[in-house]
Order: sequence, then C-alpha cells, then structure tokens
Amino acid sequence: MRILALGDTLEEITQQELEPGKSAAFIAKQAEAVSAMELAGMVFEGEVNLKNVEFCKMETQQECLAGSLCIPRFSDLIGSRYKILFFINRSNIVIIDDDGFAERLIMRIRSRRTRQGQTREHFLYNFITQFISKDIEILGQYEKKIMELEEMVINGKVETLQSQIMPIRRELLILRSYYDEMMDMGKELEEDENHFFAKKQLKYFGTITDRADRLMGKTVHLLEYAQQVKDAHQAQIDAQQTKNMQFLTVISTIFFPLTLITGWYGMNFENMPELKNGYPFVISLSLVVVAVCIILFKKKKIF
Repeated sequence: MRILALGDTLEEITQQELEPGKSAAFIAKQAEAVSAMELAGMVFEGEVNLKNVEFCKMETQQECLAGSLCIPRFSDLIGSRYKILFFINRSNIVIIDDDGFAERLIMRIRSRRTRQGQTREHFLYNFITQFISKDIEILGQYEKKIMELEEMVINGKVETLQSQIMPIRRELLILRSYYDEMMDMGKELEEDENHFFAKKQLKYFGTITDRADRLMGKTVHLLEYAQQVKDAHQAQIDAQQTKNMQFLTVISTIFFPLTLITGWYGMNFENMPELKNGYPFVISLSLVVVAVCIILFKKKKIF
C-alpha cells in the first residue's frame, strides 16, 4: 500500500502516478483536504473541520466511512488532544492531520514493523494500534502511583492524599471514556456495513476492539483501586474523628457531675449542709466522682 504525504508536494502528485488497482493512503493537512479527497476519489457529505473533532467515532456514509480520532496527550491528559480525521472508500484512505502526529506514527511503523500494511485493513490496524501501543505501560505507571498512595495511607501520612488522588481519578476517567470510544470504533470497522473490506481481513479490527477492551478493563480496575485507597483514607479520617469525639465525650462526662456539684454549692443557701466548712468536703467529693468515672471507663474499655 502506497503512502502519499501531500503538503508541499501536492502539485507533483497526479492521478496518473497512482498505481491502478492498488490502494493508497493520503496524508494531508486540512488546507489540502479537498485536493487529497479528489485524488483518492473520495465523496464525503459533510464539512472537513478538525476543530469539530471531540470524540473517537465512526460514521458510515453511502460512499465512504468517515472517522475521527481525538487522542489524549499523556503529558497533559486534561489539556488539548491530537485531532485527526480519516476517510475510507473501496480503494483508498485519506488522513487529515494538522499536527504531524499521523506522519510520526507512520514513521514509527516503518522503523519498527516488517509488515507495514500491504492492505487498507492492515494499514489501519498498524496505524491505530501504534498510538495505543504504550498505553498499557502508562496505566502501569498509574498503578504504581496508586500503590505509593496506598502505602502513605497505611503509614498514616494522609495529609496530602486527597490532593494527589483526585487528579489521578480524573485522568483515569478521561482514559476510560477514550478506550470506550476506541472499542466502539473497532466494532464499527468490524461490522463493515458498506462491505469495503475483505472478510478475511476483518480480524484486524477485532484485535483493535480486544485491545481497547483490555485497556478499558485495566482503567476500570485502577479506578476501583483508587476508590479503595480513597475509602481507606476516609476511614482513617473517620476513625480519628471518632477518637476525638470519644475523648471529648469522656471529658464532658467527667466534668458534668463536677459542674453540678460546684453549681449546687455555689448557691450559698442558709441551711445548706457543709456550708461553713465545706471546702474540703467538696474537693473530696469531686475527687471521688472523677475516680469513679475513670474506673467505669476502664471497665468498659473506653480508653
């Protein structure tokens, strides 16, 4: 399968240069999209605009398949993404990309794979699996981060855990949606509603679906793991608050009878017992009350 990068060499490529009966992949920027689609014999009913790309999805039209790729940048998952449009008909593929990401992917495929994509199906398989090839390693790094946070919780270092785990959960949620979209795209290609692909080649699209499914399963597992660590962190906070409340309850229980005694003897009624020489008696009574409370708490193992 011939790969043609347009751009500055657009005027040098003509229909006569295309090999009859053989497929070609055209890589162009949005400014050359119309020319590229004309060379590829592509008929697309719609607007070719990379700014409108927000999801990974496929659309089946009568004359072509139209797809969009919105690929997260792992250096900044919450920020901007690589945006690519691609179109497929019975003979050719057109890829629209303003970031040069598609060309870099193809260069990697050429340098690393002996079979670089003799057919459209194999080319699409190589192209899509190339940009998800390192995702399992990235997810492994997320797993390592969560394990480190779990160790912090075990050691009681929970002061900054909330601020560290929330960005991880947010990024994993983004990846889960991304892999879900890639699964749907793989299924759409495998269904081959327009019969653009050879039946024996559809296995490549099934492999794409399986890989995206495994990546999403791993992401879901990491989300559950992060939630467990977050719950363990919250349980430690709740336990600490319970201890604090228990301590305050003990103090209140001890001082409540003492407050009652001091209030009672602070009224200075004329016929109150021990009115004149009651100071030692009140002190002794208070000490007895405190001792009884402590003994009761010890028996009930409150502290």
